Amino acid sequence: MIDRSHDLPLTRQCEIVSVSRSSVYAPAKPVSPFELMPMRRIDEIHLKYPFYGTRRIRLELHKENIYVGRRRIGTLMKRMGIAALGPRPKLSKPAPGHRIYPYLLKNLEIGHANQVWATDITYIPMPSGYLYLVVIMDWFSRKALSWRLSNTLDAGFCVEALREALAVYGAPDIFNSDQGSQFTSEAFTSVLKDHGIRISMDGRGRWVDNVFIERLWWSLKYEDVYLRAYETPAQAKHGIGNYLAFYNADRPHQGLGYQTPDAVYAGLPRVA
Repeated sequence: MIDRSHDLPLTRQCEIVSVSRSSVYAPAKPVSPFELMPMRRIDEIHLKYPFYGTRRIRLELHKENIYVGRRRIGTLMKRMGIAALGPRPKLSKPAPGHRIYPYLLKNLEIGHANQVWATDITYIPMPSGYLYLVVIMDWFSRKALSWRLSNTLDAGFCVEALREALAVYGAPDIFNSDQGSQFTSEAFTSVLKDHGIRISMDGRGRWVDNVFIERLWWSLKYEDVYLRAYETPAQAKHGIGNYLAFYNADRPHQGLGYQTPDAVYAGLPRVA
């Protein structure tokens, strides 16, 4: 998203896509192998017990003789972009000055495709670092409409995924997200506004709204990422793309009456 050869100053480019200037001017520091191992285990524990906070994760790590303090676990979870599911005082924090939109899904019956889309970001472990994956999902069908991988948590890759979904599938009535800075940024919300989409953001205690995408993360990681142990970003991009195509078109979902997301999105009748 950042083009050093463009006439627009780097400072202004960073403001537009909500990227920290320090991430552009300073090279990213390599991740220590001593951090990668506990991060991988924290991610696996989070997928298995998404309601575990730092205390319980620490206990699980200690059972495996991995001695990491609660503060360090909290720091690593923040870096990975994950948090325990459950009511808590604050969800993902927006950047200062970013507008928070009201939650629009309370008591709303979701009965057709493109009524509500949702999004989330997850961490993808790599041998020498990690990547972030964002997915745009149709809530009714659970179909993964678009996705992007990035090595930073700026808004740019989320905007790219959103633009692709809109170009291919049209606009939903409502777009729901958490209050993370990527989704509250002007770069992201302006695209939604330009398409006349109503913006909804999770409020306090609305963790349950993320369950569908959390299930996707569990399936993706245990059925693909952890099994294949991708060595490079290119391998991860190719493999994750193949898995999401399988997830949409071939993998039956119990919650969809053993139909596939593609079939439900297309309006085929659900199996009883």
